[in-house]
Amino acid sequence: MTDQAPGSESEIPGKPTSASRTTLSHIMTHADTNLLGTVHGGVIMKLVDDAAGAVAGRHSGGPAVTASMDEMVFLEPVRVGDLVHVKAQVNWTGRTSMEVGVRVLAERWNESTPAQQVGSAYLVFAAVDADGKPRLVPPVLPETDRDRRRYQEAQIRRTHRLARRRAIKELREARAAEGFED
Repeated sequence: MTDQAPGSESEIPGKPTSASRTTLSHIMTHADTNLLGTVHGGVIMKLVDDAAGAVAGRHSGGPAVTASMDEMVFLEPVRVGDLVHVKAQVNWTGRTSMEVGVRVLAERWNESTPAQQVGSAYLVFAAVDADGKPRLVPPVLPETDRDRRRYQEAQIRRTHRLARRRAIKELREARAAEGFED
C-alpha cells in the first residue's frame, strides 16, 4: 500500500463524509451464537465488513475490496434478541484506497433503552475496476470537527500500518540473507 493522498494530479471531485455514511441493522438470533450463548464475534465482523464495503463502494463509485481490518475491538457481548446497528463512514482516502471507520451498537429489540456501543473497527478498502486493478477514488471532504479528527487519526493509523509492513519486510529479508526460511 503505497497509496498517497490525492494531489493536484487528481481530477476527481471530492465527496463529503456524509455522502456515503450508512447504517446496517440486524437482529441477532440463535443461529448467530457461539458456544457461550452470545453472538459470535465472526458474525459481528461480517456485519462490520458488509457495512464498510457498502460505504467504500458508495464513496468510490464502484467496487471496492477489503485490504485489511485494523483494531477490531469488542467492548461488550451481544446477545440473542439484540438489534445491532453497524454505523460506517469513510475517514480517509488515498489515491486508490480508503479507511472506513465502523461503530457497532446494540439495543434490546423489546426495550426502550438507548443503544450501547459494543464494538469498533477500522478497515482499509481498495477501489478496483472490472479487471481487479486499482482505480482512483474521490478525496473525502470532512465536514465536522469529528470528521476532521477521524481523518487525522486515520493518517496516523496509515503511517503505523506502513511502518509495520516495512519493518516486517526488512526483518524477513535479513533472516533470508542469513539462510533462515519463514
